[in-house]
Amino acid sequence: MSTEIDVLVLGGAGVDTIVYAPQLPLPFADSYMVPTITTRAGQTGDFVAVAVHALGLRTHHIDMIGDDHEGDLVRALHAERGIPLTVVPLRAGTRRAVNLVAPDGRRLSLYDSSRSEAGDRLPVEMVTAFAAASRHAHVSITYPCAFALPMLRAAGVTISTDLHNWDGKEPYHEDFAYAADLVFVSSAALADPEQTMRRIVERGRARTVVATAGAEGAYLLVDGEFSHVPAVDPTAQVVDSNGAGDAFAAGFLLGWLAGEPARRCALYGAISGAYACTVAAMSVDSIDRGALLARAAELDPTAGRAAAGDGTREWR
Repeated sequence: MSTEIDVLVLGGAGVDTIVYAPQLPLPFADSYMVPTITTRAGQTGDFVAVAVHALGLRTHHIDMIGDDHEGDLVRALHAERGIPLTVVPLRAGTRRAVNLVAPDGRRLSLYDSSRSEAGDRLPVEMVTAFAAASRHAHVSITYPCAFALPMLRAAGVTISTDLHNWDGKEPYHEDFAYAADLVFVSSAALADPEQTMRRIVERGRARTVVATAGAEGAYLLVDGEFSHVPAVDPTAQVVDSNGAGDAFAAGFLLGWLAGEPARRCALYGAISGAYACTVAAMSVDSIDRGALLARAAELDPTAGRAAAGDGTREWR
């Protein structure tokens, strides 16, 4: 099938207000003086779209956003980066959050739950048409996207999703976890990452599950084999963890869509995620393919040669 899109990103568009806190957790006080408060476009779907686009993959983002100032920020971000964005009106307004960022880069996010309504949906015709033109779909766990999963499956497109800080028990995440071919999840809230990863495989479609663990690296479950992948040292000072998990997913997808081994995909993800931690939250920035492959070659010369293209894979 001829495709025009490498990665179709569904959902996850929104706006964050970034507050640099003196520490986390923040002790109760009447007020604090902080260095800066900045509002900018960029939530999980935006970060994935920016990251895969920077890695040279043909990208299209579809989501519901409001006819408001926050929506204008989302539209402007995509226009500036040259990333196609297809919008469905969101009556309650564009999703927004407040992110408190500690001096060591740790983050606490507060999401505005008022921006979602029970009837929110991505149109069937839109999802079906874009899926038919795509190699792969990365689905954010925002509410309307759950209803798009059966359409994507029917279209035959492969699916990835990021469950973020799922505890392995909350039912809301299960539709996403069990419908995807490739599942990402943070290990932060998992008492036993391997157990949860194996349950995802047993109950769902995935044969590859990745649990990211921040500075401790990541865990892989591929065709029943569980392993650990070490983290990659950032090449600059860590300032912010916003978007690091999304960047990891994008790097992993670069390798996965090219048929690379899972550990090499995880290396790409670790490099991309480490880079994201060196970028301040006010800037939605991502490593490009050249820089990622160069870093991969430094860390693993075999990976670098394969990624550069050996005549057996198609790199678009």
